[in-house]
Amino acid sequence: MKIFTMPQKRAAGILQRDIPLCARPFAAIAETCGLTGGELINWIKELSREGILRKFGAIVRHQKAGYEKNALVMWAVPPGKMEETGRRFASLPFISHCYERSPAFQGRYTLFTMLHSRREAPAVLIAQMAQAVQCPDFLILESLQEYKKTSPEYFE
Repeated sequence: MKIFTMPQKRAAGILQRDIPLCARPFAAIAETCGLTGGELINWIKELSREGILRKFGAIVRHQKAGYEKNALVMWAVPPGKMEETGRRFASLPFISHCYERSPAFQGRYTLFTMLHSRREAPAVLIAQMAQAVQCPDFLILESLQEYKKTSPEYFE
């Protein structure tokens, strides 16, 4: 397990939230945490090399950007086809999440995908996916109401 110093913990807490909108955001974060800009950048590079930090990115509210159609799909992938099917689904531009899960839901659904679309009905895209991998056994769960959606915070 990686041990973090207090300044690093403070920096991690800030980095997992909104990065300041200023000319030198990492310098501003470093100053707040008692680090130099160089120390913070080097630490971020170290976390990236170690696979602890995956990426920095903006969070887009997909509904407000016009991606109003979405569905969670559970797939009953035949034994021996999980790797191929998972990689194929994960490569699709309208799939945001693709996970193999265990134990299988209802004893057979092991691959889960999250689909987002602007124009096409999810059912059309899902039918194309099912046909492409010859997997006719799936369940579609459409979002009815969002009660909570947040990014996890691991540092205070």
